[in-house]
Amino acid sequence: MGALEYVIVQAGGMGTRLKGYTRNKPKAIVPIHNKPMVFHLFDKFHGCKFEIIGDYKVDVLRKYLDVFSKEDCILVDTGGKKGTCSGIKSALSHVPEGKRFMLIWCDLVLDPHLEIPDGDGNLIGLSEKFECRWSMKDGKLVEEPSSESGVAGVFVFNDKKALENIPEEGEFVRWLSNSGIELDSFYIGDSKEYGLEKLIPRIEGGKCRPFNEVKIKGDRLVKRGIDEQGIKLAKRERAWYKYVSQFDGIATPRIYNFEPLEMELVNGKNIFVYDFDAETKREVLGKMVGALKHLHAQASAPVDQTSLDMAYYDKTLDRINVVKDLIPHADEERIVINGRSCRNVFFHLDELKERIGSLTCDEFKLIHGDCTFSNMMLREGKEPVFIDPRGYFGRTEIFGDPAYDWAKMYYSLKGNYDKFNIRKFDLDIKDEVTLTIESNGWEDMEEEYLDLIRDEVSPEEIKLLHALIWLSLTTYAWEDYDSICGAFYNGLWYLEEVL
Repeated sequence: MGALEYVIVQAGGMGTRLKGYTRNKPKAIVPIHNKPMVFHLFDKFHGCKFEIIGDYKVDVLRKYLDVFSKEDCILVDTGGKKGTCSGIKSALSHVPEGKRFMLIWCDLVLDPHLEIPDGDGNLIGLSEKFECRWSMKDGKLVEEPSSESGVAGVFVFNDKKALENIPEEGEFVRWLSNSGIELDSFYIGDSKEYGLEKLIPRIEGGKCRPFNEVKIKGDRLVKRGIDEQGIKLAKRERAWYKYVSQFDGIATPRIYNFEPLEMELVNGKNIFVYDFDAETKREVLGKMVGALKHLHAQASAPVDQTSLDMAYYDKTLDRINVVKDLIPHADEERIVINGRSCRNVFFHLDELKERIGSLTCDEFKLIHGDCTFSNMMLREGKEPVFIDPRGYFGRTEIFGDPAYDWAKMYYSLKGNYDKFNIRKFDLDIKDEVTLTIESNGWEDMEEEYLDLIRDEVSPEEIKLLHALIWLSLTTYAWEDYDSICGAFYNGLWYLEEVL
């Protein structure tokens, strides 16, 4: 019997049981553990040819896969047909005769250790971890709920001839139960099903991006990059920690090893997690600003104009261009966002470039590069600690425009980035866009913050950079379609204030 070469993913249906998660997107790209559902299948069966069956928001799915999928992938539109049989016959037309293939529901994330059994028979995957509406009893499919031998939605066939009589519509398992096809069963281990809203994992605290791996080892934290992007960023992070270690009083964790990066597990929480009264916030804010000023004061370098252009204009334009076709209304000159008619940046690029060109920077300084509240902790709830430095600015390592650091802190204080980052926001995309982000609880410190840094950077410059940072987040937040769109819309909302 040949190896598994084709995977048909049934991703049809409106995903109504996922409620808000599928308001703007199909369930196949709802993120699970920082990765869209269907991308877990891409990773597990890398190198196979994928047929993705869709209907609801199928244009969103098509555009998303075109931009972000690296697999050999064909999207099959059900054409309005209903049920889990819909689209399968069309998908099978792309599978050659005699080729082994899998049929799987998109809301299953398979156990990473699961091995698909060899053998000559057709296979059906069973779950003993979660309840399914159908089950296997005495070698037969029965419509009885079971969490011991439940039909999970994984099927493997040795030849598409087995499904030559499949109907255009209807319930696949019901049809299969009457088809006479012999099935050998196997258990799918710790695979999980995410078809219900309550089953979607909540993201709490700081979020680890999908290109990083973080492990706790006693009172230490070990961090590694796990893909090309992560490895590159990890190298820069190590270089930054090595460089700042020569200076006294820099608010960083204790570093024990650099290969891999092994550091102090700070006894504290991210700043945005704390619920402080106004007086305590004022005190903590003063410490944060003081710690960042101290960092900037340690070393400087000549301004690199190319790095400024790259960081503020080129990067912004490159990132939004990647997702332009994904975002509703991005082809319209103005977009109404939270009741405000906002200029669409794609129609005002010359104006934006001119505005960016008016920014001034006298010298580059030693910067953190990403000092959001998510990348600052309070040791024992008192002293700020900078973590996760970016380590570069444009093409320049270690040094950069200090205004960028101040804008990143503002991004958390005013923009509530950290709650957005853990997807505590609500986005409704209709003719007008409504975006509501849960508060970090620091907006009341905006004027005080701007006063504290007024000798470093003007409020106008901070607000322009803040808008650019939101726009640049679009591609960086690729794993969640709503985050891509939300970052773009929020960038336009803030940009409207400064253009």
